[in-house]
Amino acid sequence: MYEILDTIHTPADVKKLDIDGLRKLCAEIRDYMVRCCAVNPGHLGSSLGAVELIVGLHYVYDAPADKLVFDVGHQAYAHKIITGRREAFKGNRTRDGISGFPKRDESPYDAFGTGHSSTSISAALGFAEAARMQGRDEKVVALIGDGALTGGLAFEGLNNAGSSAADLLLIVNDNNQSIDSNTGALHEYLLRVTTSGKYNQLKNLIWNRIGEGRLRDWMQKVTKDTKSNLVRKSGGAIFESLGFRYFGPIDGNDIAQVVDILRRLHSLRGPRLLHVHTVKGKGYPAAEADPTTWHAPGKFDPETGIRLPSNYKAARYQDVFGEVLVELARSDRRVVGITPAMATGCGMSRLAAEMPERFYDVGIEEEHAVTFSAGLAAGGMRPFCNIYSSFSQRAYDPIIHDVALQHLPVVLCFDRAGLVGEDGATHHGCFDLAAYRSIPGAVISAPRNEKELKDLMYSGLAAERGPYIIRYPRGCGEGVSWREEAPVIRPSGKGELLLDGTRVAILAIGPSANRAVEAALRCREKHGFTPAVWDMRFLKPIDADILEEAARRFEAVLTVEDGCLAGGLFGAVAEYMEAGDHGIKVHGIGIPDRFIAQDRQQAQWAECGLDADGILLGVERFL
Repeated sequence: MYEILDTIHTPADVKKLDIDGLRKLCAEIRDYMVRCCAVNPGHLGSSLGAVELIVGLHYVYDAPADKLVFDVGHQAYAHKIITGRREAFKGNRTRDGISGFPKRDESPYDAFGTGHSSTSISAALGFAEAARMQGRDEKVVALIGDGALTGGLAFEGLNNAGSSAADLLLIVNDNNQSIDSNTGALHEYLLRVTTSGKYNQLKNLIWNRIGEGRLRDWMQKVTKDTKSNLVRKSGGAIFESLGFRYFGPIDGNDIAQVVDILRRLHSLRGPRLLHVHTVKGKGYPAAEADPTTWHAPGKFDPETGIRLPSNYKAARYQDVFGEVLVELARSDRRVVGITPAMATGCGMSRLAAEMPERFYDVGIEEEHAVTFSAGLAAGGMRPFCNIYSSFSQRAYDPIIHDVALQHLPVVLCFDRAGLVGEDGATHHGCFDLAAYRSIPGAVISAPRNEKELKDLMYSGLAAERGPYIIRYPRGCGEGVSWREEAPVIRPSGKGELLLDGTRVAILAIGPSANRAVEAALRCREKHGFTPAVWDMRFLKPIDADILEEAARRFEAVLTVEDGCLAGGLFGAVAEYMEAGDHGIKVHGIGIPDRFIAQDRQQAQWAECGLDADGILLGVERFL
């Protein structure tokens, strides 16, 4: 089907092409990527924009001996396609298929696994230093997007790498704007001079002949000041001040220019930074016109660019959060929203549209988002800070140090809690229940449906101390009415009996409680008795009245949670029963002590025993 792409099995095949061949290859990769992602959704926009960069890197560098380190991995689809995974890409992000992100045990070309942002610079510096200490002659390149560069970890890496002598090339892929005015003749001349092999050889020769002393110090200062003034016009002064030699910006969608500059930088040493402009969604008109939507567009018609309807059966939790937050902000002028670059994904874009002065997108900076929220709370505001559960792990210290220790009324909303589906292990929100349960004074809640999310958001606003944590899953709710229903302030630490019964008490938290009710009703049909089902609603403080009743009336207790089994609800209940010497058997169903692979969300629930069938099996183990 493809003239050139079908002949590419490894990067060695890429190196056989001339520039015209590389251009055709890039076009064919884009077409293949679009057609695959149309039926098997993935992160499309960023990868479309980075095709020439990745093809150029494999053309100039010798991976896997040379190390190419990606940030997040949203840009890496072309890399996977030309490193022996072209056919496998059709099953990208599916069960038993390849990961949507670089993964070390998937291919030797994936030097470092990534799923969260801003890690590439630190990891690449580690590779460079390891190669130096072990005497290996290998090149190391980190490719980071302008969005990921906002993360605090990226700046920590920049600070350390720039002050080192590491042989490291950092490519900043800036896809937020097109090439600006500094790409004129003078800029092109300076770019060619500063990357010229003869220029750098002459510069090194002069420095060596002059030797150390006042003259060399003076010449270095003049050179640095002159170059800094020129670089400042193209935005590179900050990188120069951190110790990087700055080059660019260049057009990252021009394969000839990409190859030329990479060849020139290949022979240089020390920390270098290449600033590249690309167009997110490049080559696919719909993606170029709406890069936010086409970051991960779902299924679509590849010919027309029309996105196929998602057929949601109920409101998505993120949409409920977004609407309720606006409702709260209308009624209370203290309410503000904070998100680390997830405004659309978490539903906060509604607040941004209606009340932009009370909305803060702080970039990919989870730690800052929490401490900033703490400062807002200390100043009299009522912040709702929304972070994806897996990303909240980065904010663990600020949650303790800046919010909990000072009892500040910050409402932390953890979207995408539990198993998230096709993004796999890097994105599962498995650890929040166990991680935050140990924090003194924290309130940890989980709604079982859309109405309960609304109630808990109102309850969080009413709470005088924090942190007040609300964690809820990715995807749709249960289809219950919530918009017209009056909110109920839920007392912290109080659960609810959903179904009374005998013999076995099922204590569930979050939407797992709905599947527990289904399992209990099946048990009645199959075994002639009905287990009782409680929605615990709060992990902390836990409802001791429910636990006492369960210990008094039932033969056994089964806990159900869409979080890691170790340390969460199961841990809390087992600890309580043991400490009280109740002598009752406690069994838990949750995410086991392993990383769960990518798959459909429902299939992951079944794998962990979190569907109705699995919960019924858990009851049957007691019989």
